[in-house]
Amino acid sequence: MINAVNIIRRKRDGHSHDDSEIESLIRSYTTGEVTDYQMSAWLMAAFLNGMDDNELFSLTKSMLYSGQVLDLSDIPGKKVDKHSTGGVGDKISLILAPLVAACGVPVPMISGRGLGHTGGTLDKLEAIPGFRTNLSIEHYKAQLRQIGAVLIGQTEEIAPADRKLYALRDVTATVEFIPFIAASIMSKKLAEGIDALVLDVKTGRGAFMKTEEDARNLAMELCEIGTHFGKDCTAWITRMDSPLGYGVGSWPETQEAIRCLHGENVTDVMEIVYTLASEMLVLGGSAEDTSEARKTCEAAIYNGNALDKFIEIVERQGGDPTVVEDPTTRIDFEMVAEAPATATGYVNDINAYDIGLLAVEMGAGRMRKEDQVDPLAGLILLKKPGDAVQQGEPIARLYTGKLDRISEFSERATAAFSVSSQPPDLEPLLVGRLANGTWTSN
Repeated sequence: MINAVNIIRRKRDGHSHDDSEIESLIRSYTTGEVTDYQMSAWLMAAFLNGMDDNELFSLTKSMLYSGQVLDLSDIPGKKVDKHSTGGVGDKISLILAPLVAACGVPVPMISGRGLGHTGGTLDKLEAIPGFRTNLSIEHYKAQLRQIGAVLIGQTEEIAPADRKLYALRDVTATVEFIPFIAASIMSKKLAEGIDALVLDVKTGRGAFMKTEEDARNLAMELCEIGTHFGKDCTAWITRMDSPLGYGVGSWPETQEAIRCLHGENVTDVMEIVYTLASEMLVLGGSAEDTSEARKTCEAAIYNGNALDKFIEIVERQGGDPTVVEDPTTRIDFEMVAEAPATATGYVNDINAYDIGLLAVEMGAGRMRKEDQVDPLAGLILLKKPGDAVQQGEPIARLYTGKLDRISEFSERATAAFSVSSQPPDLEPLLVGRLANGTWTSN
């Protein structure tokens, strides 16, 4: 029998745990021997007193091996995935996975749903009619072997300890602790069967890591875990003060991603796509360096190979390919509202956090895991920071079934924009890169 009280007391008093203590604690909590109230006490003790690297590695390992760890060694090629820490308008995975697969690197991607002000990849994929993300492990492996890419949700077999701990962290004010975040992310990613990982760690108002310092600390912890478990990792810090791209919400973002696969150049979106995809090609052995890799990726967009790969993924996972072939066919929102600008000049800023919360209230997201998402709800921005704007000019289109609140939503969309008389000095989107333990600026 585990002595949970002694383990809690040791962490409360500032001591470090050995591997056996953490392994016993996580195993016993997963099976129900350790109660929620005992684990809550330990979470807070760790939050307040910190964890060293050995404890972090032990926690990740215990969460990883609480369930099934997939073996993809029989599938040819070096398997590479990407993880984003989340933001507003972040539809990168929908473009990235088919693009990288089209360039010859297998992409096994297990994604999550939106929570709070951020959207989730699964919700965006399921905005495509019929698209299934709840595939079996057998289907997951077979599809990866056959077409080089698969996008599913976390299964019951993968890191069950993380599912229990995540829910408990959410109600015990311990979500923001970087070691818990890092162990949660990496336990799931390592369980996928990947060989390498590229990380997109967001920083800014619309990110979970509000400061660059916190984003760098998280990126370092994530890469250290990857290295410890024998995986190649590269991380980018990217800015998330304003929404990424123009669409916010499941279908608005999916539609924009499809348009990018058709060759439309949404500048900020494609800059991140090409940056991360290039890293994945290098880690996957399909390019010597990121310069060569970027040219390969650009060619795959413009010759249609990436779009063809996405259509193949959609068909394999039960989705309707016609909305990918012609993404305008699903513009069947119930209501369109325009938010007028209140001044003449230049868009100085768009508050990503406020836009994200607004989209949630319009039906595009969830504040609780059990909330239902309206796949058609959301916004399409008509202006971006740096764009000229005149008084009364439309700056956003709003889509929602909550017609009784449409005026309120329009006012809140307008309030998220700030306008100045002079063009703003825009911060670079790409902040810094971490590879082989070394930081470089963009």
